[in-house]
Amino acid sequence: MSSRKVLVVDDDDMIREVAKIALESVAGWQVSTARNGEEARRVACQQRLDLVLLDVMMPSLDGPSTAALLRLDPTTRELPVIFLTAKTPLATDQLGRLPNLLGVINKPFDPMSLADEINRIAGWNSE
Repeated sequence: MSSRKVLVVDDDDMIREVAKIALESVAGWQVSTARNGEEARRVACQQRLDLVLLDVMMPSLDGPSTAALLRLDPTTRELPVIFLTAKTPLATDQLGRLPNLLGVINKPFDPMSLADEINRIAGWNSE
């Protein structure tokens, strides 16, 4: 089992906590969390991450804007992003415009299969 480092960003406390617990307990990954885009940028610059699971709709700095800003920073430029959203058409529209965006996971998600879905989208094999 690989110990990936993932940042879960969502303004909903319950979604953050469920995703964190699922990824830690099911996949054995190290999971950090952030409540908003500004916090996500700080954490991403401070930690060596493998991926960001990023909510699309957040107050102040939304997911697409956060992903675009991560792309501009040399320390996070290559950091892969997967959108987590209930607004699939909005997220799908962003796929072609953000080079570090790998795909979309729809809310509500199944906590037990969340790591498998991330693995599939990111192209990570079970290691």
